Amino acid sequence: MESGPPGGSGPAEPGPRLRGLRGADAAASASSLSRFGAEAGCRAPAVAAVLPAGGSGERMGVPTPKQFCPILERPLISYTLQALERVSWIKDIIVAVTGENMETMKGIIQRYQHKRISLVEAGVTRHRSIFNGLKALAEDQPNCRLSKPEVVIIHDAVRPFVEEDVLLKVVTAAQEHGCSDYDLEFGTECLHLALKYSHIKAKLVEGSPDLWKVTYKRDLYAAESIIKERISQKVCVVMDTKEDEEHVGHCLEEMLKTELNHVKVTSGQDLQQIILEQCYNFVCVNVMTSDFEETQRLLNMLEESNLSILYPVVVISVHFLDYQSVPFGQKMEKVMQIREFAKEVKKRNILLSGLLIYFPQVENNRGLEEQKLRESLRQGVTIIAALIKERNSGLIGQLLVA
Repeated sequence: MESGPPGGSGPAEPGPRLRGLRGADAAASASSLSRFGAEAGCRAPAVAAVLPAGGSGERMGVPTPKQFCPILERPLISYTLQALERVSWIKDIIVAVTGENMETMKGIIQRYQHKRISLVEAGVTRHRSIFNGLKALAEDQPNCRLSKPEVVIIHDAVRPFVEEDVLLKVVTAAQEHGCSDYDLEFGTECLHLALKYSHIKAKLVEGSPDLWKVTYKRDLYAAESIIKERISQKVCVVMDTKEDEEHVGHCLEEMLKTELNHVKVTSGQDLQQIILEQCYNFVCVNVMTSDFEETQRLLNMLEESNLSILYPVVVISVHFLDYQSVPFGQKMEKVMQIREFAKEVKKRNILLSGLLIYFPQVENNRGLEEQKLRESLRQGVTIIAALIKERNSGLIGQLLVA
């Protein structure tokens, strides 16, 4: 059964879990197909997926086949694979690629830690590639690690944002395998082919508007823009101010919550759990005079977690300048050390920037002092929002002064 409409307006959620589904999410995914089987009065079918990925991408107008074109420096097909990997009841995923791209595909699987993936050689046409994938699933050999499925989902390698509910509808329709004359008349050629060669009336399943196909170069730009927007919707503020509950960093955190509309801002008390939940944006407030220790601790945890395998992780190291206690030159020198750290962590897809916020002191005028502080913090929030949204490596290591 084939998933997806011929077109769409934009992608859905940007992707996968880093190390598979956890907790309630895993249970929900694993039980969704079982629930369907129980409701239908039958057991849940064994499901596999075949991805034809042998195209040359001529319409894209670039030398690289579109399934290997980068989005945020990660191949497009990697997003598609992990969207399917999120669905625990899909037991095997077969990818059909040309012989010349076989090693490239193996490298992608290894680098991004894909699971349940098997490769077959693509045919000269899309249908031949699908046939090769089906043959691999049908072969009943003693040493074959693939289990023979009852339902096979055929999914384009360049539709990276498919959701589980659409796939479940496809499997449901595959079990029922019935459709009206309207479906055959106004559906796709695949329905007619299924009827002609398999004597089965295949059903047309409407996909969501988000289930789109990357076809042209502009589609890559659109996908990247929406992915940036989606992964910018959560920000973790890391700050150790146990000994100073009135530190200006708390004002920054509150302003982030107020100014960044539709963005979930959390504090990093349980930093390890937040990393596991896959937050890709961190604002690290350095409180003590030594300044960079909190950011260094965060960077160490991020590197150990391998979170940045999937998407670039933005870390903004925030430092406050109080002219009455710390000379400007000394503070600036410490913040400029971020340049060296930024060069190193960028190799691991962590985008580090330094933000120095002027913390003004106005003698004998508390109201004016608070007003100037809020102005500085508001400028800082604007810079933070831009860094998170754009995920622009060109800003790495620069000193930004609000």
